[in-house]
Amino acid sequence: MKKIFNIIPGNGSCCLLLYGEIGGEVRSGDVMRELLEAERSYGRIDVRINSNGGEVYAGIAIFNALRQSKADIHIFIDGIAASMASAIALCGKPVEMSRYARLMIHTVRGGCWGTKDDMAACIKELDVLEGVLCSMYAARLGKSESDIRGAYFDGKDHWLTAQEALEQGFIDGIYDIEDTQAAKPLGTLTDKSTAEEIYAIFNNRLLLEPQTENKMGLLDELKKNPKFKDCASEEAALQIVAQLTQTAGAAEAVAAENATLKAENQAFKDKEAQAFVALKQKMLDDAEKCGKINAVSRPAFAALLESDFEKGKKALEELVPTKRVVDELEKPGEVKESAWDKRKAAIQARYEEHRYI
Repeated sequence: MKKIFNIIPGNGSCCLLLYGEIGGEVRSGDVMRELLEAERSYGRIDVRINSNGGEVYAGIAIFNALRQSKADIHIFIDGIAASMASAIALCGKPVEMSRYARLMIHTVRGGCWGTKDDMAACIKELDVLEGVLCSMYAARLGKSESDIRGAYFDGKDHWLTAQEALEQGFIDGIYDIEDTQAAKPLGTLTDKSTAEEIYAIFNNRLLLEPQTENKMGLLDELKKNPKFKDCASEEAALQIVAQLTQTAGAAEAVAAENATLKAENQAFKDKEAQAFVALKQKMLDDAEKCGKINAVSRPAFAALLESDFEKGKKALEELVPTKRVVDELEKPGEVKESAWDKRKAAIQARYEEHRYI
């Protein structure tokens, strides 16, 4: 999604846009910096929201930044204020909502991977976050946390129209926006528009509608960044954008190559580790075969090799092989001449030697 996050100056007030995913396009650090900058010049800040929600902790940071601001914070829900974005909207004094907009509340969602203890810790953290959000909504609506939990944190998505949000106390008023989309292929807002349609229409409207006296031109806005301060035209700015895009592409290529090298390095390490395990196994097998160790002592030497390979290797080498009776037995298919056979052969040979004398 294209990043849409900036401040639009006006007469005596400015507009802060929270358009996008919380923790994604809308980052808590950016909001705090923009807010502090806006407070220096404006006593009133209009915060306009169009967000499907996002990360809870990033949203809590934005919530606290807006609530503790020295400026007069007015919040307008232009399109969607869903999930964590609906909690951020509580900061406004007042909070107003478009008659076409939607507000959505649901319980905290998350996940983890690991042991049962990891799962239990994850569930505990979700319960804690759910309690935090319940207290935030409860303070706005003047209800108890248990009432909020039972009404909105039941595992379902609760979508509210502007009128329903007003009746339930989430907002202070409804504003009508002039429908300028009728002649555009972007779609027309209606009371039955889906969440996705509203979100897309407001994002496109921000990009395409003509500049007004309350909005800075693109070039003026870009010049706030040091990279664009000397640009005399939008064409010059676009050239810099192209260069930045090329640089970003090269960075992505380096990142991809780095990821490939990391994967190859890990594969080499895995192969080396497997060979080392096989080596230790062979050393133990050879030691047991020649009688240096047996099935009883083998685990102790295996543990020694695992904890200190060099020490374990030296210990095995210093052991003396034991000569077993089985080593003296005839092997299958092997014919050995006994002492008696030798003596008998000698007598027979002597007899043959003298029989004709």
